[in-house]
Amino acid sequence: MPKTWIKDRKREFYYKKAKAENYRSRATYKLSQAAEKYGFIERHAVIVDLGAAPGGWIQAAKNLAGNRCFILGVDVKPIPVFPQAYIRTIIGDMTDPDLPTQIRSFLPRKADVVLSDASQNISGVWEVDHARQIDLAEHALEVALKVLRPSGNFFTKVFEGDLLDDFVARVGKHFEVVKVVKPPASRQKSSEMYVLAMHMKSEQKE
Repeated sequence: MPKTWIKDRKREFYYKKAKAENYRSRATYKLSQAAEKYGFIERHAVIVDLGAAPGGWIQAAKNLAGNRCFILGVDVKPIPVFPQAYIRTIIGDMTDPDLPTQIRSFLPRKADVVLSDASQNISGVWEVDHARQIDLAEHALEVALKVLRPSGNFFTKVFEGDLLDDFVARVGKHFEVVKVVKPPASRQKSSEMYVLAMHMKSEQKE
């Protein structure tokens, strides 16, 4: 990894802020900013966080939902343990068709919110990275449709590009409100964006 990149990252505002406030990732602020603006994480919510390592979004969700919530973090690699009993973490792959069943077995009830900040390793080839990120978002959507309660909410990372409109249209078949948002903590020069889908429809139609 280039030393100049590491130096720039350590100098960056949200990276330093996360270190100072003892958050596991600068990504904590992306979720906090979006959820505070759009209100898609309520107190006492049941939350599933896909691609949760190292746990920055779990910390943000905990702050938003309070100590009577339940959060399940899922990632292909281990997530450092949280001391709170209402936070659980498991190893799981979004591409595994059995993952929704595994997730439901841990939840006290159907989820109110499904989050995904998962991303592939960046290749540097824009078309490839965009397509891979949309594919991950598609898998996150499939999980969300199987574990969310009716009127639940979904928030997932995407990259800007020519496949995004089709993905947003597909999400719109299942949710009443769909927005593409970019929190202030997302780097402005990055193509990273988020699709926010609120109020899942009771009857799913492809």
